Amino acid sequence: MPTSPDRPARPTAGSAPLPADDRQLFELDLDGLAARWSDAMARAPMTAEEMTGADARAQRLGVPGIRLMEQAGTGVAAAARALAVATGRWGEGPILVLCGAGNNGGDGMVAARRLAAHGARVAVALVASGARPQTPDAARNWDRLARLAGVERVHAPVARDVALLGHGVERAAIVVDALLGTGVRGLLREPVRSAVDLANRARAAGVPVVAVDCPTAVDLTSGELSDPVVRADVTVTFHRPKAGLLTRRGAAVAGRVLVAPIGIPAEADRA
Repeated sequence: MPTSPDRPARPTAGSAPLPADDRQLFELDLDGLAARWSDAMARAPMTAEEMTGADARAQRLGVPGIRLMEQAGTGVAAAARALAVATGRWGEGPILVLCGAGNNGGDGMVAARRLAAHGARVAVALVASGARPQTPDAARNWDRLARLAGVERVHAPVARDVALLGHGVERAAIVVDALLGTGVRGLLREPVRSAVDLANRARAAGVPVVAVDCPTAVDLTSGELSDPVVRADVTVTFHRPKAGLLTRRGAAVAGRVLVAPIGIPAEADRA
């Protein structure tokens, strides 16, 4: 039977609960998260293309994409909170989540909702020309944010809007980079390019940055970097380590890398 978006997925025997089903997740520090996800952290690396295939096969096997997104975003939220606590910034300012129009942005929107549920003030910026995300799962999570106290949604369709968003960014507790996911190649276009510059400017001012799946714009297969590229303090990638983050160039901008399990079944995880 397919797993519904609101029904907890069953972890495999002997494994830790998946992030959205883990009642203790938001009590853990970064070392605790790494220990909790040690099975995923120890898996063999995979390329961006292999991850895309595993995700698609999981959905064909009955695991809804919205459920995978919920697991991913919850893992990101737990890491963002742990980093904010570790740096003494939790509760000291709003968390800024920079979201692209695709599913990477949707993961960030889930993270924003989960962080707000744990008491954070969150500003979520949709950095895209369209007023809504382009994928159904991301659009659904964007809509869910509209009803939440403690969450402010902002649309930043052009570079000028991103610049306005950056006023006072040094007062943010954390910046979450959920702009672009796997397989980025070539020069970044506006308004994403300005959002990458904003994330890096925040980090230069002392604001820690958490990247969703990979820092924008690192190619998760080759580790090649676009220009500009986000420099993260922590990267939360999903299911298995990514080959591009293990290269010298990828590792140099990823910071500490955590691998969160998201419920992709073993039978979907094949070449």
